[in-house]
Amino acid sequence: MQVFHTESKIIITCNKRLSPYLQQEVEELGFTPVRVFPTGIELLGTVTDTIALNLNLRCASQVLYLIKGFTAAGPQELYNGLVEIEWEKLIDFTGYFSVTSNVNNEHILTPLFANVKVKDAIVDRIKAQKGIRPNSGSDGNKTVIHLYWQDDKAEIFLDTSGETLAKHGYRKIPGKAPMLEALATSIIMATHWDKNSTFINPMCGSGTLAIEAALLATGKCPGLFRMNYGFMHIMGYDEQEFFTERRKLKDKSKKEISFKIIATDISADAVDISQKNAKTAGVEHLIEFSVCDFEETDVPEAPGIVLFNPEYGERLGVHSKLEATYARMGDFMKKKCLGYNGYIFTGNPDLAKKIGLRAARKIEFYNGKLDCRLLEYELYEGTRRLPEIS
Repeated sequence: MQVFHTESKIIITCNKRLSPYLQQEVEELGFTPVRVFPTGIELLGTVTDTIALNLNLRCASQVLYLIKGFTAAGPQELYNGLVEIEWEKLIDFTGYFSVTSNVNNEHILTPLFANVKVKDAIVDRIKAQKGIRPNSGSDGNKTVIHLYWQDDKAEIFLDTSGETLAKHGYRKIPGKAPMLEALATSIIMATHWDKNSTFINPMCGSGTLAIEAALLATGKCPGLFRMNYGFMHIMGYDEQEFFTERRKLKDKSKKEISFKIIATDISADAVDISQKNAKTAGVEHLIEFSVCDFEETDVPEAPGIVLFNPEYGERLGVHSKLEATYARMGDFMKKKCLGYNGYIFTGNPDLAKKIGLRAARKIEFYNGKLDCRLLEYELYEGTRRLPEIS
């Protein structure tokens, strides 16, 4: 099976509500999506194409290459369809593979059972052809096979990513309630930031937003932080393709910028963690870190953006301290950030009312399972101040 040179359906998955930003990335790489849906994108390509996708994409989770689609009403039909695939030409019998799945079938009470049927079919086929059985388990650092099975429709994929792409590999110290890197990138892409003007991130926490801003501004892709992908463990892999693509990433990334990225936090521990993560990402020299209350954050002359990711608090019974904090954020933007675009990312609509400014846009996201909004404020002279709504 010459999957590295044979075109098939590719599904690129992402967290819900990130697909518009993933689509933008995919199109900038020169690919044309066939279909866009809430948790991903479909296109056509080879496994060789997935190398560029895996190394470049910031908003994606997995890049899946379709091996075969077939009808399977139950577990036996699933096994029969899978055992026909020439697995001995895809998985080295001396190697290791794992199975993941997305299953909704009336005969399957747990996806683990479906995973076992996939493993059985692969092992039985390779043993019959090669006389030896490959090792399998739950680790996703070698060959990864993904089953998508909805009702009687089964599709089996090569997961060319392996470990998720949504984590970009530089954040060795997560800090308190860290934001997923793919979400952070998508949030920044949703703003009006031009990647060539001031970026201010008060309440920076573990520094994810500021670091992702620096990576975007320099064109430094997450593929530079990683040396292992699922496609490397598929038979027929040519490592020269990987190193050629990786060289392209290095060549297009800049080392310096001509504007300021500013990250502050009242917690010295948070700033220390942010600096260490930024150092791992190779962008520590591009970010001005300070320990201070957000109201003391330096705001250079406009233009630029200021982006907050404050605590959300409890949905019910909002703490008065957080109410005061949200009100202070509104005052800070109105008084110190004129000429900027202001943004607050929050999962608490009650607290959002305390900001006291009228949002020009409310952009929908999820943070985990929490329904969130990125609120945009145009901070010109005379920005309308709203009364508090209790």
